[in-house]
Amino acid sequence: MRIVFMGTPDFAVPSLQALLDAGHEVAAVYTQPDKPQGRKQILTAPPVKELALAHGIPVFQPDTLKKEEEQARLRELAPEVIIVVAYGKLLPKAVLGIPPRGCINVHGSLLPRWRGAAPIQWAVIAGDEKAGVTTMLMAEGLDTGDVLVCEKIAIGPEETSGELFDRVTAVGARVLCEAVPAMEAGTLQPQPQQHENATLAPMLDKELAEFRLTDTAAHIHNWVRGMNPWPMAWFVTAGGKKVKVTECRVAASNGEAPGTVLSTKPLTVACADGAVQLLHVVPEGKKPMDGTSFAAGLRLKAGDTL
Repeated sequence: MRIVFMGTPDFAVPSLQALLDAGHEVAAVYTQPDKPQGRKQILTAPPVKELALAHGIPVFQPDTLKKEEEQARLRELAPEVIIVVAYGKLLPKAVLGIPPRGCINVHGSLLPRWRGAAPIQWAVIAGDEKAGVTTMLMAEGLDTGDVLVCEKIAIGPEETSGELFDRVTAVGARVLCEAVPAMEAGTLQPQPQQHENATLAPMLDKELAEFRLTDTAAHIHNWVRGMNPWPMAWFVTAGGKKVKVTECRVAASNGEAPGTVLSTKPLTVACADGAVQLLHVVPEGKKPMDGTSFAAGLRLKAGDTL
């Protein structure tokens, strides 16, 4: 099948590779413009662009698809289908109507739950027991199209969003390569989403990653897992210092006030309805360390307030 592929980050790379491995004709790749990255702000190509160039596929990086000249170029490419995987831009109605077989999107959630930019992270943050992958026919709204294929993925109780991301990415590539030939054969029956059950998964940022020791133990645990590897969950100590937490576990308390140190081996701190073990942390201005070492540096003891 003749395909135009639209995608940008690491999440989209296995899907593009799987389509190439399956022998599909990828006429062109659309991806976000190169962006400065790192402390030196070096202009860096998106991962999808690097893969496309390695296979000699034409790459286009328009700022918008709303311009007539961009839409004319897509029509000239004459794709049978446009496949979109974490492209980062909404497709205008005019673009959705170009390929005769429509536009297929691969989304990292069980739609209509977690529509938006960060579905894998929010599934973990919310404490969901299952995540998944949905392939759908794209519509004008945000992840609102009819579902083609949906596959569930169990979330481990200690799994981080980064770990889950790797598994969802692999499943997404496989499900896509099952959906495309089935669509070509006419054996898929699109199913409307239950829009009344929709939830949103907005993009994460560093400010959003803050939690408080007055939160529940389950909330803190899920927050830490969901914000790992980025932007990393953090809280502010009673002394006003910012501390990132990269790993924690739920523990029990005897009703002590939130922030009370219950133990330093491992560092266990009371919260709203129990306690959390802060197993690995990154104190402000310091290197990563285990919670016990962090407690030793502050000379904390049981009964102190963190």
